[in-house]
Amino acid sequence: MTATEPDVRSGIAWHRVGAMVLRHWYLLTSSWPRLLELVYWPALQLITWGFSQAYISQNAGFFARAGGTFIGAVILWDILFRGQLGFSMSFLEEMWSRNLGNLMMSPLKVSEFVLSLMVMSLIRLAIGVIPMTLLAVGFFGFNFYGLGFALVAFFCNLIFTSWAFGLIASGLVLRNGMGAEGLAWTLMFVLLPLTCVYYPVAVLPAWLQWLAWCLPPTYVFEGMRAVLIDHAFRADLMIEAFAINLALFATAIGVFLALLRSARINGALVQTGE
Repeated sequence: MTATEPDVRSGIAWHRVGAMVLRHWYLLTSSWPRLLELVYWPALQLITWGFSQAYISQNAGFFARAGGTFIGAVILWDILFRGQLGFSMSFLEEMWSRNLGNLMMSPLKVSEFVLSLMVMSLIRLAIGVIPMTLLAVGFFGFNFYGLGFALVAFFCNLIFTSWAFGLIASGLVLRNGMGAEGLAWTLMFVLLPLTCVYYPVAVLPAWLQWLAWCLPPTYVFEGMRAVLIDHAFRADLMIEAFAINLALFATAIGVFLALLRSARINGALVQTGE
């Protein structure tokens, strides 16, 4: 190794992370159906729920006072779901092209590969959610960015949860093959009723509430309603969510590495079929 050659055995090589991001960026932008899908579903969901809230607000005093809670919940849920899906989709692209084995035999480290998936998750998320927030302003007069600092806390907590579930889903597909591909699309929906996206935790039966409070997104959606209804930012909820996210993300990394190790031992890296 020459004096000017980087030591690829230590640290993160950001040029390799950037190369992986560029690979997926070119793949994404070369296909208009892929780009359309990123915008179509968030926009459709926003318009459907937005008009539902508009109807309800005309017929119920509470929803008139709590205007924006449905629309805010839809956008935050989409950040959570699309963040995980963007992570998993970039991983699945490597599985579909049968390229994962090649990547694992290259100088690319697992940490660099995961970082590139995180970056692509943010890129895919921006493509879908930014038009969604603009539609919210144009159709319903709801300025999502008006949440201010609370929005930063909401976003950070949701994206960490989405990456944690993306790691777990990707690890399961890695170990079990494409027969487990459906987990990448459906795993996050397990959280939908438990994280109280569209209703407060108090609605759940008492025996389910403790489980809801074990999930970081629950704190985000409760915090969102506190901002929109009570005009109060609940920092305590965000701190608790962040603490749970740290434990969840660390667990997800451990699960992914264990499943990757098992896939290597069992030869699953080069057998990516059903």
